[in-house]
Amino acid sequence: MPTTSTELVALASTTVVVHPLVLLSVADHHARSVGHSSNKRVVGLLLGQDNGKIVNVANSFAVPFEEDDKDSKTWFLDHDYIESMWAMFKKVNARERMIGWYHTGPKLRASDLEINELFKRFVPRPVMVIVDVRENTVGIPTDAYVAVEEIKDDGTETQKTFLHVPSVIEAEEAEEIGVEHLLRDIKHSTTTTLSTRVSEQLASLRGLQSRILEIRDYLRSVARGDLPINHQIIYHLQDALNLLPDLEDPTKTKAFTTDTNDQLLVVYLSSLLRSVIALHALVDNKAENGKAELDSEEKKSGEEDKAKSSTAKAEGGKNGKDAQAKENDK
Repeated sequence: MPTTSTELVALASTTVVVHPLVLLSVADHHARSVGHSSNKRVVGLLLGQDNGKIVNVANSFAVPFEEDDKDSKTWFLDHDYIESMWAMFKKVNARERMIGWYHTGPKLRASDLEINELFKRFVPRPVMVIVDVRENTVGIPTDAYVAVEEIKDDGTETQKTFLHVPSVIEAEEAEEIGVEHLLRDIKHSTTTTLSTRVSEQLASLRGLQSRILEIRDYLRSVARGDLPINHQIIYHLQDALNLLPDLEDPTKTKAFTTDTNDQLLVVYLSSLLRSVIALHALVDNKAENGKAELDSEEKKSGEEDKAKSSTAKAEGGKNGKDAQAKENDK
């Protein structure tokens, strides 16, 4: 059944909340089954709650999955294993329901729609979450999708496709404590707060750059005719661009320039103070070294004078004894 505009708007406003426990489970599944050097992906089932507006992904388990490297449409997924594991999970936690499935893409593949149709046997509207487990991943490593039937503008046959929905990473109090203990062992002891903040801002800027490059590549593909025009995506891009400030406005330009100059002034003063402190430390170090050398020379000369006086006294006493001995002999 085709998806109406109202349903598309409702699905686009749905938020998928992924917990850190799921990310750790997926990363462990990929590391144990495939390894970091392979391009193969792993598949698993997602458990949690779906209340319509928010899909809470709280747990997951791995599923046996095989795929042909040359033909992505040739694959095998053990649905009997899913039924057996689901029966055992229900006995442990009845609140968690099947809400979808995951794979480690890191991008969409041709067989994803077929696999999604298989999961509709267990859940009416499965949510697919792609978890990017690569080490050089920048930004949020999850992308969530929901399968819809898209109605084309030219009135031709509807086509099944994936609709991207927002995803966030959230943790409960117990999960936050566990993640903090893990990160406490991973963090380097010499890492300062300032360097950590700079690294986080740099990672955020890299993530923003990657998203902008994806938007550029998509718009170029649409302009060349390689991809059809998706008005929903164009509307979202227009809304995002409308939020950008108008840099041609002299008032805003002056405000940006003033703020930048204030920040650069702070940086300049900080560098100047750091240089003065370094020069002061250098002068103090030079004075201390000079004083230490002077004291050492004075001490050395005092010891030499003392040694000379002792030698002179010893020679004078010896000469006196020799003279007295000669008088006694006479």
